[in-house]
Amino acid sequence: MGVWDRSRRSSHDDFTNAGQTRKFIIDVEETKRQILEQEDTDGDCQITVQDAGPKMFKVGTANSNGYNKFEIRGTYMLSNLLQELALATDHGRKFITIDETRLNENPVDRLHRLIKYHFWDGLTRRIDAEGLEVICADPKNRQKDQQYRIYIPYHDKFALEYYTKVKTDRPHLNLDVVQLPEIITPQYVQSLNKLPGILSLALRRRTDALTGSEKVSGTPFVVPGGRFNEMYGWDSYFEALGLLVDGRVALAQGMVENFVYEIEHYGKILNANRSYYLTRSQPPFLTDMILQVYRAFVRSAADQAAPTQSTAPPPRRPWAKGELKVWLARGVRASLKELLGVWMTSPRLDPVVGLTKYHPEGIGMPPETESNHFHHVLEPHAKARNMTVEEFEKAYSRHEVQVPELDQYFIHDRAVRESGHDTTYRFDGNCANLATIDLNSLVYKYELDLYKIISEEFGGSDWAKAIVVFDQELDEEYHAYPDNFESSSFTGIPTFTLPSSNSSLFSVVLPAKLFLSLSKRTKALVYKHLWSDNERLFFDYDCRLQRQSVYRSCTALWALWSGLASREQASVLVPRCLELFEVKGGLVSGTEESRGKISLSRPNRQWDYPYGWAPHQIMAWEGLEKYGFHDDARRLVYRWLYTVVKSFVDFNGVVPEKFDVVGMTHRVKVEYGNVGTDFKFVAKEGFGWMNASFQVGLVYLTSHMRRALGTLTDPDSFFKSAPRKTMKA
Repeated sequence: MGVWDRSRRSSHDDFTNAGQTRKFIIDVEETKRQILEQEDTDGDCQITVQDAGPKMFKVGTANSNGYNKFEIRGTYMLSNLLQELALATDHGRKFITIDETRLNENPVDRLHRLIKYHFWDGLTRRIDAEGLEVICADPKNRQKDQQYRIYIPYHDKFALEYYTKVKTDRPHLNLDVVQLPEIITPQYVQSLNKLPGILSLALRRRTDALTGSEKVSGTPFVVPGGRFNEMYGWDSYFEALGLLVDGRVALAQGMVENFVYEIEHYGKILNANRSYYLTRSQPPFLTDMILQVYRAFVRSAADQAAPTQSTAPPPRRPWAKGELKVWLARGVRASLKELLGVWMTSPRLDPVVGLTKYHPEGIGMPPETESNHFHHVLEPHAKARNMTVEEFEKAYSRHEVQVPELDQYFIHDRAVRESGHDTTYRFDGNCANLATIDLNSLVYKYELDLYKIISEEFGGSDWAKAIVVFDQELDEEYHAYPDNFESSSFTGIPTFTLPSSNSSLFSVVLPAKLFLSLSKRTKALVYKHLWSDNERLFFDYDCRLQRQSVYRSCTALWALWSGLASREQASVLVPRCLELFEVKGGLVSGTEESRGKISLSRPNRQWDYPYGWAPHQIMAWEGLEKYGFHDDARRLVYRWLYTVVKSFVDFNGVVPEKFDVVGMTHRVKVEYGNVGTDFKFVAKEGFGWMNASFQVGLVYLTSHMRRALGTLTDPDSFFKSAPRKTMKA
């Protein structure tokens, strides 16, 4: 028997006509009170496998006007009933009719539907007059100052005027509008720690067709969820992949445009758009994100141009060729600035090894952490000065005491946070020294993407081998360029055109082969410093100590995603990684041996064994597919999706941030807890990249695998009859 049984009925059931489904008529509040009283034995406002109730509840059938009763049985159906009741309450409904198929819905179909039609909307934000009240709320802000505050870039005059007007028009917000200085230093950012606020993102302006008045709205984006109520760096890439699978191309487009805004005005894609993140970036995915959205728009335009019998209007008019090229060019401009201005320069580019490290410019303690997060680090220094930890923290933050050892500690701590892997023993006390395999795989992909975009997307002549770093005036002019535009003066090396009498702009022309050369250089250095023939694995490289790390990380598979690994390396890397990292629930972050022993003084960290994360799974799936390891990719997908669906079924529809993929649970005892699990009655958002991993993962499964997943067939049992095959292209 599976997790649900469509044929089960009680003795009081009234039969339905052939082809009809059973329906129930329900008093919303009374039924919710009764079911919670009977089934929610631990009082957490959820119905889970850990509750000790009878797991049976009678409801009245609609055909009998509630007189005949039908038994709803099992955790899954009862929790679905509770969720439907909670949604009815939210909509002000006193009585509802529920179809039985909604309660025993295939869990794979149910989760897919909830993510596509509800969770993405629940996670969507805009920074504008209507969206400020939601986005300004920051659960991570533990300062006394809780005023709503928005910081505006120095050169965005329109945004400054707009939010100043919002402040006047909406006094109840008590909004503080602050213009940032033109040059943002680490010292200035530290001075904002007591005055945290949201950082503005792109605004859209359009003219109302009826009134002729200008309408302004924020460019939409998706947040991860829970306490993460802002636009994050690498989260957004994975969320965009899920959005594209679900046909939400315009929302993914908005996220790209917000990243372009961040690079243009803040100098980098930020860890997230809060003031305390201004000096910190995150893993760079922008070029691939741009290409994914660009290709989706190209497909959409082709679909709309194809003959159709439908009389429905298209969702939007197709992009004109020039418009799409301008959009792509703006993204390329921003990508060039990020690659050359963030990742290929000090302090992130190591001048000796020549590879890239996570190394943000911030100073002092990260203010977004829990109040006692660094207590164990500060305590010895406080005792040495006969101070309390609180007194020492204030003195250190004000630079009243100088502790170079602590300064170095926080450089590495911020680097861990920039890596997105906060925290892990992999990066313990040395992150800013490490050229990691994941980051340098991303940089390689970035360089190769720029080469391909410039070569393939901008014509077929010399113009195809160069790209202008566009500014707005040039963007507007691009519509006038013919497809066969040629530049006979192009020399094949970076050139600079000074401003003319007609324009204050200057252009920088960079040849495609520059980025091809950079990618070859990165590949050679990664092979030299990060690859181990003996281990058949990529490792991080400590640029200060001039030696490889010994921590085995599943991010070694990112070399497949980026295309950096050779075919020969892949043939030994894949079986080695599957041997080390494949567990029942998917890929585990690292090995137990690499993590080391755990104790009260050395607790578990969330990016180590036994935890698994959506980004690691998605990157591995795509990398394995790219190199022809199709069976391995599908097997890992099935393991991960089984983990997701099992918790979804057993724990009231939960979709968490991460899993213990060894213990097969989302109920983890680790730093920061597990975002996405703290809700009452019904989950309304899931968690951003977990939602995406589910939608993306379904694309990989065969119909047979999807049916097995729907019945929660254990992965070890499912694959027992199909021995592992490691295929290579």
